[in-house]
Amino acid sequence: MNNNSIYGEHYEELEAVRNCLVKSINEIREKLHKENGIDPIEHCLSRIKSDSSMREKCHRKGLPETTESALEKIFDAIGIRIVCAFVSDVYAIRNSLADLPDCEIIEEKDYIRHAKPNGYRSYHMIVRYKNKTYAEIQLRTISMDTWAALEHHLKYKQNIGGNVKLIEEELKRCADELASTDISMQTIRNMIFEERSDLT
Repeated sequence: MNNNSIYGEHYEELEAVRNCLVKSINEIREKLHKENGIDPIEHCLSRIKSDSSMREKCHRKGLPETTESALEKIFDAIGIRIVCAFVSDVYAIRNSLADLPDCEIIEEKDYIRHAKPNGYRSYHMIVRYKNKTYAEIQLRTISMDTWAALEHHLKYKQNIGGNVKLIEEELKRCADELASTDISMQTIRNMIFEERSDLT
């Protein structure tokens, strides 16, 4: 990392913490897989916010573009997204993350039970690792992740004219339909688990 980085001398530290968190998530994944016989995670992505993105966020929030702002005022220099098959897996992983000895939950926002007005659903956690380094963890289902990715692509298209309200309404409708599908798939999974337990 160059000397002009907003992260100063801390970039390698951020990478180390990211790797530790991903390792812990993989251990949680293996534990839940052994307990339930089903892999709870579809995929897990992680990143360190780029220098330009962090500077832009500092500017947007009215903060000086300093290492202190990037590491102590903004909490998503490290970002991790965990995509699960089922809603129950989201909460199981959230609970396991809360039990990690080196992680303190600073903030949580449950946009699954309380969706944003545009239909966005996800579970957001800000954690502090070893009482020092912050990270944002997002947990969502495959359906939620698909909707968010498509909405992101559409959001940045220019010159959409007077159809903005209609597009927003359609995106919200799609989000609600996908949420309904998540509930139905969870119900089916629960039925299968109950059937399996009855046979044992």
